[in-house]
Formats: sequence, C-alpha cells, structure tokens
Amino acid sequence: MNTSAPVVDVESRTVTHAGKTFAMRALSDDAVTVLVEGIPVGRVVFSFGAANAVVESSDVTEDVLSAVGEAWFAAI
Repeated sequence: MNTSAPVVDVESRTVTHAGKTFAMRALSDDAVTVLVEGIPVGRVVFSFGAANAVVESSDVTEDVLSAVGEAWFAAI
C-alpha cells in the first residue's frame, strides 16, 4: 500500500502518485481525462465536493485515481 500523498504540479498539469505521473487533460471546469504516458487511464469528475473517478484501464485502481483527482481539484 502506498501511503504517500499525491504531489500536484499545476503548471505542468500533472499529479505524481503511486509511482506514476498522471497527466490531467481538462474536459470542462469540473472534469478531466487522466493519462499515463499519453494513454488514457480514466476520468475524474468533481461534483458535490468530491472527486468521482471512473477507471478505464487495469493499470490503475479506483482508489489511486480518486486520490489523484482529489489532489488535483484541491490544487486548482
């Protein structure tokens, strides 16, 4: 289990967590596509005060993607 907190870099639009760097591509003000090495791994929608992750790849878990999304929306 990885207990380190996600690290957000707003300028480069990335979040580093669980040994991976996630690129955040905006879909709207409250939704992003999340990519790892240019490949989409999921989407995160911020609604009702929480980041809701939808995993689209077996390379990432919902918990990791949710943590990435929470960190991203808290930083922007």
